[in-house]
Amino acid sequence: MESTRSFLVKTLLFGVFILLLRFVYVVTITGGSCSADDFCFFSSRENLNLAGTGVRIGSNAAVSVAGTVGSTPELRDLWNSREWRKNVAYYSSIFQDLISEGFLSSDSKALCIESEARIGQDVFALREIGVSDSIGTYKKASPPLVKFGQVYKQPFADNTFDFIFIGNGGLDRSIRQSDLVSEIQRTLKPEGFIVVHTNSTKDLYSYNSFISLFNCSSLIRTRYIDDDSSVREIVMKKNSYQGDNEMRISDGGTKCSVPAHKRELVKYAEPLIEEEPMKPWITLKKNIQNVKYLPTLADINFKQRYVYVDVGARSYGSSIGSWFKKQYPKQNKTFDIYAIEADKTFHQEYKLKKGINLLPYAAWVKNETLLFEVNRDPGQNIEAKGTGMGRIKPVKSDTGLANNVNKIQGFDFADWLKNTVSEKDFVVMKMDIEGTEFDLIPRLIETGAICLIDEIFLECHYNRWQRCCPRERSSKYEQSYDQCLGLFNSLRDIGVLVHQWY
Repeated sequence: MESTRSFLVKTLLFGVFILLLRFVYVVTITGGSCSADDFCFFSSRENLNLAGTGVRIGSNAAVSVAGTVGSTPELRDLWNSREWRKNVAYYSSIFQDLISEGFLSSDSKALCIESEARIGQDVFALREIGVSDSIGTYKKASPPLVKFGQVYKQPFADNTFDFIFIGNGGLDRSIRQSDLVSEIQRTLKPEGFIVVHTNSTKDLYSYNSFISLFNCSSLIRTRYIDDDSSVREIVMKKNSYQGDNEMRISDGGTKCSVPAHKRELVKYAEPLIEEEPMKPWITLKKNIQNVKYLPTLADINFKQRYVYVDVGARSYGSSIGSWFKKQYPKQNKTFDIYAIEADKTFHQEYKLKKGINLLPYAAWVKNETLLFEVNRDPGQNIEAKGTGMGRIKPVKSDTGLANNVNKIQGFDFADWLKNTVSEKDFVVMKMDIEGTEFDLIPRLIETGAICLIDEIFLECHYNRWQRCCPRERSSKYEQSYDQCLGLFNSLRDIGVLVHQWY
């Protein structure tokens, strides 16, 4: 009897030893998970039902994924690897939260664009938690989880999916973000959900730029994945109606107000020079060192296009070549450049420059033919060939002024701007138009076109002290320095980031 009891105790201890050995194997070798081929003696989180969702997750679901048509022993080995299981667990947690919030369900038809790890860890996670009708796309297919699909041309019909996910900063890295977003909204069903993980919306400007890309959808919520994470999760819902909720600017009256994320940047702008400088050509040039460029204050990543408009461009080297191309912080973006210059002296030079769109007209408040009189500073000689025809101003008649007047076509600059760029674009403007700013700026504000401009570098012309003639002011301009200062303050007061230029 004693020997029998001793035998049973030894057998029991041996069994406990085997179980402990198995536990050590599961924890240290497989990372705490067990496959269908393993002997699992304990329940894990993966074997639990998700309360209230009807979705079952765990090893049985994994068996279903592993049994997918097209899977191979090599793939099954990959799917059971520790690193794979770690990443799948991360996405499972993300998707479970979305299920609990009602953005995803087992009945959802789901798409993962730029599928994680190129072989579909996010898709695997969806299928494992019971969202069986899930697929990923990438520029290289990886069956059975990921099929070939160009980011900007998804291989699906309109209104196909209930849920679309793009993680791991896939939208951040895209060089054609608006095209990618267009495809997301095209393939998503009305009232379907879009979930994006981004690392690039750390400031108010970039966040609002991001949201504005999704012009057919509404923001539902945003959160950081966890307290230590820089990854922001943004959830949007496609509108049930077929339309475009992008703000439109129409003719007549003030039709826009500068949005809050742009007004916020004005707080960080360099101070305006309140007192009129005695040597403005020196003071204003030095002031450039204090300029707080918008791309140094905010991330401009989520914009449809990047546009630089040089109004009164003069020669290529005057500002485009010498300043904008060399010094403006572009965040590695390629800008469409428009040079607006009525002086024929410079037109031939621009024909030789690639990537420059020349508008050989005068920016004005309406479309009409203008007469411009050459009117130089005191002591200024006729300019050398290739440097322009001097300073110009509109006159009523060319009678008796044949040697000093040029007939030039003016165009409605505000109207052109509204037809060339949109609120989704990043627009920088430099304006040096010899006093006409007192006509054009009010026109931009009146028509609402001012809201299309993100940053302005404005040279304001007034009867300044002359370099050539001590204690003499320029007779070219009627406005005073105080009027210029008022123009700058009025722009900043409505939220426009404007800088004093020279």
